Amino acid sequence: MQAALECSKIEVIRLQGNINAANVLECERDLTTALTQNDLSILAVDLAAVESLDSAGLMAFVSALKLAQNLGRSLKLCSVSPAIRIIFELTQLDGVFEFEDNAELLTAN
Repeated sequence: MQAALECSKIEVIRLQGNINAANVLECERDLTTALTQNDLSILAVDLAAVESLDSAGLMAFVSALKLAQNLGRSLKLCSVSPAIRIIFELTQLDGVFEFEDNAELLTAN
């Protein structure tokens, strides 16, 4: 008998600075490109260096989550600061997204 092991490919994207209307298209492009890789299972978005997030940035994450779900992939937000986390809580999206303390823990396995 053979045992099949499924190996998940995890990619980490590290965003930094402000995610807002001025640069949201670049952010969306990066997320979409990463999610559409053929062998990707999990996209971890490291937000440790993100200073601010506006509604356009928030919508970019919602769009990326929808794309991930449509492709049967997982999107995880990692290292989210309290200032950014409150935005997800106020919009009640904290129950929709998956949060991880540290992206490095995902790739350690």
